[in-house]
Amino acid sequence: MDNRIEFVYLSEPDTIKLGIMDAPGWVDVCEEVFTLLAKGDYLMGGSNHNSHGMGIIFPKESPFPNMPVAGPDRRFFAMPAYLGGRFDVCGNKWYGSNAANTKRGLPRSILTVLINDKETGAPLCHMSANLLSATRTGAIPGVAVRHLARKDSKAVAVVGCGPINKSCFRHLITQAPQVEKVFCYDLFVEKAQALAEWIKKEYGIEAEAASELPDALKDADIVTVAASRIKPLHIESSWLKKGVLLMLTGPAKGDDKLWTESKIVYDNIKLHEAYVEEAYASGDVAGYYAGVIGGPIYTLIDQGKLAKLEDSTDIGNVILGKKPGRTNDEENIVFVACGMAVFDVACGFELYQRALKQGVGQKLLLWDEPYLK
Repeated sequence: MDNRIEFVYLSEPDTIKLGIMDAPGWVDVCEEVFTLLAKGDYLMGGSNHNSHGMGIIFPKESPFPNMPVAGPDRRFFAMPAYLGGRFDVCGNKWYGSNAANTKRGLPRSILTVLINDKETGAPLCHMSANLLSATRTGAIPGVAVRHLARKDSKAVAVVGCGPINKSCFRHLITQAPQVEKVFCYDLFVEKAQALAEWIKKEYGIEAEAASELPDALKDADIVTVAASRIKPLHIESSWLKKGVLLMLTGPAKGDDKLWTESKIVYDNIKLHEAYVEEAYASGDVAGYYAGVIGGPIYTLIDQGKLAKLEDSTDIGNVILGKKPGRTNDEENIVFVACGMAVFDVACGFELYQRALKQGVGQKLLLWDEPYLK
């Protein structure tokens, strides 16, 4: 029996060579994942099999001089998953995050993905995943636009102009060919201006920076939110155009009408049920809700002002035709998307398959023969 185990290592340049920046195809991959979520052909972490992941959160102070202490976005996180269908593999996204990284010229988070054989646990591919993670995060709103936006959408608002929302725009614009105008808003106006200039240059679409959030929103048919947590984002329902698709990739608060007078479509209801379960287990429901994207919605559900999660709609069932999506052009839809490891596994598996076909990456040896059996 051959017990030799090798795996493929993919650097960030390798993933670029394999097409991680080619937006339209990743929307298709993420759409496929949503159908598997709706069918239940997946597993994630936790006893409920739907946990976002498990993290190390550092204490505010420590008697040990070398132990890290709390800071903005400072944590380590593991996000394991099994994904079925044609993927049929296990994997894990692992990352460390620290807002202070930007002062060192580094991204806030540094990520890798490991793809494993489901039977033996052997590593198949280990890869740089900052671009992968940004791509899967951006492609998910692309799926939402494909299935939930008005077909005649002509204006987009980008709320939060960092790299994640830039990726969201790159993917959603592939599904909205009639867009003629983009409004960019950020707490730091220079970031909004830079994104508007990039959009004009890259896509030939008219774009401008808005100094006030209501001005960015008032004419938008599609709104993508991925804003910084530095200052809580608040959106009033009256600022939005009728028939808008509001996509939350980052947290936002709003008046009750923002939620109660919109159709809410979730990425995966089971994930949100897991968030609520974890909130009650934490002993601080309000505090937990405050830290997650769906928090304002869960609060209204608990108050009996919105339908229970089990009676709600997720996009996988819309894609499969089991639940209605948009039913008219006047309907406001809020799409809530939280990070799920299944998308990292899917995109990682796709890159691995391309690497095998194209001979990209470096083969590394785990062992010729295991020392311990």
